[in-house]
Amino acid sequence: MNVLFTKLVEPENEIITALNRWDNNPDLVPLIRPNKDQDELEKRWYMTMDDLNTRLDSHDMFLIYLDNKLVGEMNYMVDPGHLYKKVKGTAWVGITIGEPEGRGKGIGFKAVRYLENEIKKQGLTRIELGVFEFNRQAHKLYQQMGYQEVARIPDFTYWNGKMWSDIRMEKIIDW
Repeated sequence: MNVLFTKLVEPENEIITALNRWDNNPDLVPLIRPNKDQDELEKRWYMTMDDLNTRLDSHDMFLIYLDNKLVGEMNYMVDPGHLYKKVKGTAWVGITIGEPEGRGKGIGFKAVRYLENEIKKQGLTRIELGVFEFNRQAHKLYQQMGYQEVARIPDFTYWNGKMWSDIRMEKIIDW
């Protein structure tokens, strides 16, 4: 199993197609974006090349390859407005393993470690992330990697007939 991470610099249609497939996959939607109700959960979102370029202007994005096949993406932004703890120099991270063959193989662990190293290179010392409370597998992974819960935002996202909290977690990166 060969896992490779590459920084996205030049967006291509193939990448847009993959991102749109993942962003609209009914199995992934509840995990990757908050939804206020069933209608929003079922709503489809489509990114254009301009949307992706705008996104790249605001934060770094990396592609995840497994045996030369694109299986996911990860990104981080610095000091976004949605941080729970407004600590200057905080990176907010997001990871999507979009293809089924990329899941359950430890790629999420490797992806988080890779992002932590990239963030450390930028001289940042704190990472914050959010994980929906029903996503127990991701929550457990982050705990095992040293992330600690700092807050729960109630009624944050809708899934499976009810509202769930967003668990905010942080990790201080030691030099």
